[in-house]
Amino acid sequence: MRAQAYLFYICAAFFLAVDVVYWFWSHDWTGTTALGISVGMAGLVGFYLHFTARRIGAQPEDNPEGEIAEKAGELGFFSPHSWWPLFVAGSTALAALGFVIGWWLFMVGVAAVILTAIGFVFEYYRGNFQH
Repeated sequence: MRAQAYLFYICAAFFLAVDVVYWFWSHDWTGTTALGISVGMAGLVGFYLHFTARRIGAQPEDNPEGEIAEKAGELGFFSPHSWWPLFVAGSTALAALGFVIGWWLFMVGVAAVILTAIGFVFEYYRGNFQH
């Protein structure tokens, strides 16, 4: 994971250099702000990967002499089927539509987003699928 973290740090440094050059060349606040956000996001992902790499230790992908077979095995739990992402997307679309049409529909959409997000998060904590 350290290689990925350094890759994002390099991207953040590149975006910072481009941001400074862009500001001096164009004096445009919009593009400068967008590039500044890119610096922050790349740095944030790099910091997360670096922090996680320190916490979990060396991984097979960090070893230059590593083999593909070292990473074989179970990678984690992935939901085989779920309808909740569809409901979350629909309620988010309802909230966005409510932002355009009226505050009452926006509030209904926000309530739907909260309820569907709770259902999505706690999907495997009840019924036949509970741990």
